[in-house]
This record gives sequence, structure tokens and C-alpha cells, in this order.
Amino acid sequence: MFPCFLYLRPQSFQTIMRRDKIKKILDSENRDYETCVAGWVRTFRSNRFVALNDGSCMRNLQLVLDFDAMDPTVLKRITTGACLSATGKIISSQGAGQTVEMVVGQLDILGDCDADDYPLQPKKHSLEFLREKGHLRFRTNTFGAVFRMRHLVAYSIHHFFHERGFIYLHSPIITASDAEGAGQMFRVTTLDPLASGSDTSEKKVRGFENDFFGKASHLTVSGQLEGELAATALGEVYTFGPTFRAENSNTPRHLAEFWMVEPEIAFCDLQGNMDLAEEFLKCLIQQAIEKGGDDLQFLDQRQKEEDAQKPVAERNPTGLIDKLKFCLENKFERVTYSEAIDILKNSNPYKKKKFQYPVEWGVDLQSEHERYLVEKHFLKPVILTDYPRQIKAFYMRDNEDGKTVRAMDVLFPGIGEIIGGSQREERLEQLTIKMQEMNIPNSEMSWYLDTRKFGTCPHSGFGLGFERCVQFITGMSNIRDVIPFPRTPGNCDF
Repeated sequence: MFPCFLYLRPQSFQTIMRRDKIKKILDSENRDYETCVAGWVRTFRSNRFVALNDGSCMRNLQLVLDFDAMDPTVLKRITTGACLSATGKIISSQGAGQTVEMVVGQLDILGDCDADDYPLQPKKHSLEFLREKGHLRFRTNTFGAVFRMRHLVAYSIHHFFHERGFIYLHSPIITASDAEGAGQMFRVTTLDPLASGSDTSEKKVRGFENDFFGKASHLTVSGQLEGELAATALGEVYTFGPTFRAENSNTPRHLAEFWMVEPEIAFCDLQGNMDLAEEFLKCLIQQAIEKGGDDLQFLDQRQKEEDAQKPVAERNPTGLIDKLKFCLENKFERVTYSEAIDILKNSNPYKKKKFQYPVEWGVDLQSEHERYLVEKHFLKPVILTDYPRQIKAFYMRDNEDGKTVRAMDVLFPGIGEIIGGSQREERLEQLTIKMQEMNIPNSEMSWYLDTRKFGTCPHSGFGLGFERCVQFITGMSNIRDVIPFPRTPGNCDF
């Protein structure tokens, strides 16, 4: 038997722990009952009305104080950003702007906030300013809405796969393999080249004999290869975790640390892979529309106000919610890479030399090309397939033409590529040949080749950039604003 210890909390703390969340109070039809709330002050006016927010929803609860009966020193401590708890009676509100309010009987200041020093005043702040105050930006309406929506999307992802019988797999964050073959990886090491007396010769550093794992290891760029191992036994799996790219890119679409959702499906070809990707994205969008509530409405209005400040040519053609509904209601256009090249070459931007990057068969399409196809030509999400063999990864299955592979990219308006995937090369001989062509040693990938030696099967999979998905659903223009603590070149705060 383990000993049992009873910890008696102070009475005030017990009361707070039994608090009602503001969302529950505002969503309820109940009136005329006593309860306790706790949260942070958004505004305090007329020495009487407190707008309190506890993070459970966009809306605030109005607290009504009897200032004549309150200690003046306590009233002075009720400032924007201060944390307090209040006990009182929930009643129907007599004023405009809210349906219910709390008549406060007892109020306690849990945490003071110096009004002169607090950077988040009751006014609109720029996103650039809030990125500099990343430790506090969660307290704003915008980022409260964004991160509640991020949670909703993450929950919807797990629910989608669970309902379809997928197994959630935790793939390693530290790995010795490079799934993409791009080489843009963060090295993991315990070696300190600056340590006194350490052997930092090129031979020693390259050999990694004295390193923790005894070999070169890195932060993962993808959980795909490990997902394939599990899928060839469990049938259908998915990974959902952090991935890392040491790419020196400062764009609104790139992060050095981001999250990926990567399903792997046995007995699935490219057609089935595309079907799953479309169903998956539409399910996430539908859940956002159905359950986003006030947060999605706020973000929709926010985008409209932001667009009003832009030149007409730079404005979003539709509102956020309308854009989500449009993607939900239209079947994704499916086009081959070769067809896309022909469309781009016949486009006005190409003829007028407005594309920054070249358009010719064999080059990887850039964001400007992808967005033209989605936003100008087809006016709907697009799935591009059958890319040139030489620009895609070694594990993608060759087509019979010998020039293309069974790859697919899902392109969304405002984002470009949101999903990348393929049917995997299940044939041992062809996979070995491609690895030789790309200088990938068989000895380092023997474990991967074993899945082709022992009971191989057709299988497919894809990767969804989670932050790009959240960026699309929330309408945020910069990917750094949809992840709590962005990691970018020169930035590793917190």
C-alpha cells in the first residue's frame, strides 16, 4: 500500500478551484445563482464595471462592483492585466453589450499589474509589436482566438484518424536518417569543439566516435520513414509531432521548427492517397466552421478590417468564412504537373514576364506558380500530380514513363502547398537503384529496405504542414503568428 497524503488547501484557493469558466456562464441559460470566477482584467471603467476574461472564450464577463462599499486601495489595484477572483450572483444584464453579468459580493486581487509598465493597453497593437512581446501576446483577442482555433484543429486531426481506425505513432525527434535528402538538418551532438583539450580535428568530428550516439544524428525533418515501418504491419498509422529544417528562410510561410501530420497507409495507391487528403482537409475545415464560434467570427472580421487598409489588388477576394466554405463545397481540381506547366506558359503573367521564377518542365514550382493555379486559373484548391522524377525524393514510386513519379501536392489559396505526398516505391530493385542514383548508402538504410525485402506491399502517405493549415483556417498572414513560440533564423526566444 502506498501512503496517502491529504493536502489541505487554503480556503480561498479551494474556492478558486471550484470556479466556473466564463464560457460556461455565458453559454448557459441559468440565472440568479452564486458562483466564483477568476481571470484577467481587460478594462475597468467608472470604478464599477470590470471586463474579465479567463481565456476560455473570446467574450468577457462583466463584473459589477459596489464601489461605495469597496476598499479604495483595492479599487486602485484593478488595472488592465491584473488577475483577480470574484464571487457573486449571475443575473440578467440591464445594460447593452452583454446578456448576463455578475454582481460581485467578494473580490480578491490575485496578481497586481502596474498600469504604467504593462505593454498591452486597451487598444489595437500591430502584429509586429506583439511578436516582440511573445510572452504576453496570448492575452490579446487575436492570439486568444488563434490558439483556441489551433487547439480545435489539432483535436479534429486526432478525431479524424481515430474514427477511421488509424494508429497514432510517436516517431523519433532525434534520428540518423534524412527522409527528404535535402541535408538542411540540425545536428544533435554532445561534442563541444570549444572545450579545452577536446579533439576537434576534422577526422574526429566527422567520425563521431566520441559522440553520445556514436554516429551523426540530427533533429528529424519528417516522421515518414518510421511511419512506413509501422504501416507495413499495422496497416494505417499517423504521426503528429515537431519537425525541424535548418533552412535560412525569412518568409511568412517558413519556420525552423514546425509540426507535421503524416499518415501512412498500406494497400493504398496515389488515387486513394488523394482521396484521403481531400477528405481530411475538408473535415478539418468543416469542424472549424461548425465549432469555431466567436473565435472564427472574430478572425473573419479581423481579416476584413485588415483588408480595408490594403490596396485593392492586395485584398482577399472573399471573407475568411466564405473562403473556408468555398473549399468545403468544391471538389479539388486534379491536374498533372505537365498540364500545370502548359497552363502557366499560356498565362498572362508568364507572357508578360511577371513571374519571378522560371517556368519550364523539370523545375520545381514556386509559391507564385502554385497560387496562380489556385487563385487565378482554377479558383479552387488544386492537387498536382506526377512530378518530374529528378526533383522528388528517392522513396516516391516511378511511373511507367520513367520520367515522373506518383507524387502529389495539395495547393490552397493564399498558402500554396499545404500537403505533399506520394505513393511510395515498394519494389526493392527500383528503390535500390534510386538510392544509388542519389548517393544514399544502402548500409545506412538497411532497416528501410527490409520492409521491401520482407512482405512488401503498395502503400502511400502524405504530410500536412500543421501551421500552414492553421494559418489558412485563421486567415493569419504570417506563419509566425499561428505557433506559440516561433523558431526562425536568428530567433530562439523562450
